[in-house]
Amino acid sequence: MGFLTWYLKMLDVRPIITKSVSAGLIYGAADLTAQSVTMRASDSLYLIRTLRMAVFGLLFLGPAQHVWFNFLGRILPKRDMATTFKKLIVGQLFYGPSCTAVFFTYNAFLQGESGREIALRLRRDLLPTLTGGLMYWPLCDFFTYKIIPVHLQPLINSAFSFMWTIYLTYMASLEKAIKA
Repeated sequence: MGFLTWYLKMLDVRPIITKSVSAGLIYGAADLTAQSVTMRASDSLYLIRTLRMAVFGLLFLGPAQHVWFNFLGRILPKRDMATTFKKLIVGQLFYGPSCTAVFFTYNAFLQGESGREIALRLRRDLLPTLTGGLMYWPLCDFFTYKIIPVHLQPLINSAFSFMWTIYLTYMASLEKAIKA
């Protein structure tokens, strides 16, 4: 049995766990890539940060993707152009901003930031990140909703997240926000 056959079987047998592990591995790999791209020769990998990212993918993103894509597939089951654009718009208005806000909050909390510091970080970083996402995610979402079957949408979304996560982990690693 090949890997793809095994993976598809696991999606049927244990869908949430399979999607969660996939998201965790992709988020961890994206963080390692982000660190490798930005580190100097004298730096070493910050594996705690990578673990934080992998755990986020495993415990939050994988289950959230499962629920989100199944929900959209139920309420908007067609894959015609109008339905695809409806899914895209709903995702841009609700799913993306929610996941990004949770990501920043989770990451800042685990870095020891206070509630006030987290609020300042969200005020500083959330809108620019979401604006940046408008240059990337609509095309990814269009492809995902139009072409990919619902049970594979979380995997494709996680694959697209690889590049996005490099950007997110960079944004999340910025210094604490200080009130000006």
